[in-house]
Amino acid sequence: MNLPELCIRRPVMTTLLMAALVIFGIAAYPRLPVNELPNVDFPTINISASLPGASPETMASSVATPLESQLSTVAGIDSMTSSSSLGSTTITVTFSLDRSIDGAAQDVQAAISAAQRQLPQDMPTPPTYRKVNPADAPILFLTMQSSTLPLSTVDDYAETELAQRLSMVDGVAQVNVYGSQKYAVRIAVDPDRLAATGIGVDKMVDAIAAANVNKATGSLNGRRQLLSIRSDGQLMRAADYGQIVVAYRNGAPVRLSDIAVPRDSVQDDQKASWYNGTRAITLAIQRQPGANTVETVDKILALLPNFSVTLPPSVKLDVMYDRSDSIRDSVHDVQFTLVLAGILVVIVIYLFLGNASATLIPAVALPISVLGTFGAMFALGYSLDNLSLLALTLAVGFVVDDAIVMLENIMRHIEMGETPFDAAVKGANEIGFTIFSMTLSLVAVFIPVMFMSGIVGRLFHEFAVVISVSILISGFVSITLTPMLCSRFVKAHSHDKRSFIVVWFDRGFASMTNGYTSTLAWCMRHPRTVVGVFALSLVATGVLFVITPKDFIPAGDSGQLRVTTEGPTDISFAAMSARQQSLADMALKDPNIEGVMSSVGAGGARATINSGSLLLRLKDPAERGHTTPDQIIQELRHKFAEVPGIRTYIQNPPSIQVGGRQSKAQYQYTVQSTDLHALYDWSGKLVAAFQKLPGFQDVTTDLDLNSPSMVVTVNRNKLAPLGLTMDQVQTALGSAFGENQISTIYGSATQYWVILQVERRMQDDPAVLSKLYVTADSGKLVPLNTVASFERKPQVLTVNHQGQLPAVTVSFNLAPGVSLSDAVASIDRATTELKLPPTLSGSVQGTAQAFQDSVKGMGLLLLLAVFVIYLVLGILYESFIHPLTILSGLPAAAVGALLTLVIFNASLDLFAFVGIIMLVGIVKKNAIMMIDFALERQREGGVTPYEAIAEACRVRFRPIMMTTAAAFAGTLPIALGIGAGASTRQPLGLAVVGGLVVSQILTLYLTPVIYLYMNRLQEHLAPSKKLETHPAH
Repeated sequence: MNLPELCIRRPVMTTLLMAALVIFGIAAYPRLPVNELPNVDFPTINISASLPGASPETMASSVATPLESQLSTVAGIDSMTSSSSLGSTTITVTFSLDRSIDGAAQDVQAAISAAQRQLPQDMPTPPTYRKVNPADAPILFLTMQSSTLPLSTVDDYAETELAQRLSMVDGVAQVNVYGSQKYAVRIAVDPDRLAATGIGVDKMVDAIAAANVNKATGSLNGRRQLLSIRSDGQLMRAADYGQIVVAYRNGAPVRLSDIAVPRDSVQDDQKASWYNGTRAITLAIQRQPGANTVETVDKILALLPNFSVTLPPSVKLDVMYDRSDSIRDSVHDVQFTLVLAGILVVIVIYLFLGNASATLIPAVALPISVLGTFGAMFALGYSLDNLSLLALTLAVGFVVDDAIVMLENIMRHIEMGETPFDAAVKGANEIGFTIFSMTLSLVAVFIPVMFMSGIVGRLFHEFAVVISVSILISGFVSITLTPMLCSRFVKAHSHDKRSFIVVWFDRGFASMTNGYTSTLAWCMRHPRTVVGVFALSLVATGVLFVITPKDFIPAGDSGQLRVTTEGPTDISFAAMSARQQSLADMALKDPNIEGVMSSVGAGGARATINSGSLLLRLKDPAERGHTTPDQIIQELRHKFAEVPGIRTYIQNPPSIQVGGRQSKAQYQYTVQSTDLHALYDWSGKLVAAFQKLPGFQDVTTDLDLNSPSMVVTVNRNKLAPLGLTMDQVQTALGSAFGENQISTIYGSATQYWVILQVERRMQDDPAVLSKLYVTADSGKLVPLNTVASFERKPQVLTVNHQGQLPAVTVSFNLAPGVSLSDAVASIDRATTELKLPPTLSGSVQGTAQAFQDSVKGMGLLLLLAVFVIYLVLGILYESFIHPLTILSGLPAAAVGALLTLVIFNASLDLFAFVGIIMLVGIVKKNAIMMIDFALERQREGGVTPYEAIAEACRVRFRPIMMTTAAAFAGTLPIALGIGAGASTRQPLGLAVVGGLVVSQILTLYLTPVIYLYMNRLQEHLAPSKKLETHPAH
């Protein structure tokens, strides 16, 4: 007694097995985490170091290089980049996907400690690291505004209460404060007054530090009591500092207010943030690599009501942008697509069978298979994301295939007059091995995907496992539950009670069957014509593969656009702010945009006065008439061009962030060399060449050689006679113009800086340097211009390294309709024409590099999938020949898929390629039904191969059409591209639908002809065994 017959005879056992699958699935579903995509985040660690006042070259040589040297010894590094600007260095280390981020963090900490001895001793704090990818977009933006309180007070709440608490939430990497207005006392020095009183800057710094102290003062520990001693050594407000006595002149005190103006100010008055045109403090929350976006956001949002209670009533806390909204919408739409696909599949089955009770059987198998898969997903630790749900949606067309084939065969026996019980037993025995072959060979398609490495393997591993599990469960259901239900509930339907729709459909299908039979006979009489079509399909596949544009992963619609802005290098903060707000006002007036966060001088390691950013929150797709982000970008590009003196770079953030280098545009090309002169010279030529390439937009570079600077050249021969040292000169310069922290105010929950600066109005004239005095060892004040000369020169704004070598990155965006494959090909041609010297090496980075790697593996993956199926079919049928017959329809499917992509102007991206791999499984299922039946008829004897395959085509025509129609109905909602994030999924649906249509037309005629040729070949190779080809039962 085989398994189907056992289940038919033991309905209680079968029912309980199915009930267990359903119960486990229902219990698992609400416990599955929700995410956008499977975890494909590279473990990334960001190291930051600062040395106030140090030039970019100094930071690169004295800070970045020693750290990079030690970090390079850490195992598992995929890439390492650094960016050194004025006073700061940021190093981003990306590790291989299989490296634990916690283990990597420990190794990074050890490397930082080892490099500590080689770093400058005057660094205010040791380098720090965070488990965060700086190039990854924040998952949540919070804004804080108040119409009555000063921003410094609002900032206090933001940084001491919200930011600190949010940074402790599991999954949060860091909380960046845009437009930070942290309170500080700024002491603006007047050099003319200093010179008049004969006081050096260092003398004033010492006086301030001595006046504002917070030291331990001990306690009175007597025999009867213990009293702690407290003193009021701290100066908390700016007004308190004006009374500090700096020196005495002619017996009279010179107070700080006589030579400087203390002000209640902010720590960085060259930063600002706005929300919808009003000044605000913005919290940008970034997640740790690998953290679940939805879960992390939920934890943060759960804390907001508590924050609202503790904040003053005048402080308004808003969620400016929530990344999880688009993820939830996208997942919800995929769930809807899943249900819609199921309904369409059931309708297809009913039309073919015309029997409501028979239709309910595969309709029952469908939810059981899906719910059983949910249980397996929970056990494997998977999430409900776009790819896992997409796998289930596509599986809807497959999971009913096996039940359809089983049901159709049993129905055929019932219509021949057998009882439902006998028909179920006989039909299940006949078709059982066919279902087993189809199920196992379909799962075999995804075996190579499961074992792929790199980002593509990590991305689609979960997809392959989910769809394979659902197919295996459906196969199990079809040979257990389906025949049991057929034996008890299906009866031959009365032709008198059928609806007119079914009658109409049956007539049409009967005509189709007759038409197919007659055209098949013609094709089998003209086999060379059919083989010629097969050869043409092979050629067409190659041609279409070459001409079809290729991409990595579509950006989709995350409900936001990111804009990087850049003004002239010598622009003032006020001018940059005005231009930035002009852009923000334009964006706010756009009917597709709901909210705008704008900031200047904030965001990233290269934050400068001339840099800014805009975050544009888009309205829901329905509210903006389903206008795509790319269309909005093109509209904004023309509007923003009207604002003079500022450049804009607009991006639609990608679903997957590849690489850790921050850039103004989405794609990058990096050139490296140890020859700085050649590197800087050729990078300019590359930018010029890229700007001429068709379809390239926003071409820019991270190299700026024209940052204005004032070079102070010290005559060292004059220092010693005047009692000065180079250290004293640089200390005086740093104290006056470095805006350094010269003292600290200790608050109850945080610390505030006391900052010294030359009066801002006097910094417009470089001649102010001549008014600076340096205190010699003798106490004498020496004017700086007596030992130094001043010259205005351009300097490099940032120094960048990649893999420890100096590097320059050219970034660019692509115009709509320009594929990444075309862009990479254009870059190759441009660099070849330029003839870069051998001392330079260049390559695409980030997403473009991942695309190149994925394209290299596409062909190999497809060949592996076909080879694995061949192995499985060869084992099942104990034949070297007929697996080739079954696989002969693959070129037709590939032609259909690629041709559909070209017609609908879609790219062959990773999603579409997976669709083509799925077609391999779908097409060979149809062939299996034909070939298996023909082989069985030949073994029974009395028929020729021609008669066997002709009968197989006629008998299996209905189940083949049913399974193909079911797969078509299950995939159609995806191909239509309806709902949030549909643009990402649509190429896959188009590929499957197009491949199904073309392959269905061609393989119904091609497979029988190839079968006859292969049968002759087998007879020629082994004439004594011509009827011994049989399945390995």
